[in-house]
Amino acid sequence: MSDTALADTLSASDVAAYLRGHPEFLSDYPELAAQLTLPREQGPVASLAVYQLQSLREKNTELERQLAGLVAIAAENERLMQRVHDLNVAVLRATTPAVAARSVVARLAEDFKTDQVRLLLFGPIGLPPADWLVHVPGGRHAVPEFAEFMAHHEPVAGRLSAERLYRLFGEHAPEIRSSAIMPLGEFGILAIGSGDPDHFQPGMGTLFLKMIAATVTAALRRSQEGV
Repeated sequence: MSDTALADTLSASDVAAYLRGHPEFLSDYPELAAQLTLPREQGPVASLAVYQLQSLREKNTELERQLAGLVAIAAENERLMQRVHDLNVAVLRATTPAVAARSVVARLAEDFKTDQVRLLLFGPIGLPPADWLVHVPGGRHAVPEFAEFMAHHEPVAGRLSAERLYRLFGEHAPEIRSSAIMPLGEFGILAIGSGDPDHFQPGMGTLFLKMIAATVTAALRRSQEGV
């Protein structure tokens, strides 16, 4: 077969596949390395060695960027864990259900940088009236807008419908741009709202929300048991 015929039968993918299977090829034919044109966004580079060095530098820069992101996430998670711990301690130190409820609201407002906190409770509650307390004597059936949410037993973060916002935050509903709501079992719902539309997002993790909900639910159950 002539060189021309051979060239006609080979495709670029064939050459690439051969080089992948024979990475030592350029070591056997070093003169080819000097003749190759290696494309870059800023124009061709002079040699394979320079190309490899630039590629390694770019990969290293990307890895450093990813590592910095992971470190930042880890640091924020550590701060959140400390805030959840402080919330648990505050609830344990509370001497009455009212003090426990006020401690939860204060911690969520201050430590978690939220603009509004609401504790929506069903049935008998044994708590004095407060601007953060929403009492629904008729139970969960009296709040059909939350039926699907209560059925899934999972926290939800993001933007709520106007109907849900007004049920939770009343006259402050127009100020709330993003929220997180947590089911409290048979007791009700805990809601925190922010004027920042990006503060609570649908894709955010819910682990810490679940931990907060578990703490508040345990406090409510303890108050009903009279412990």
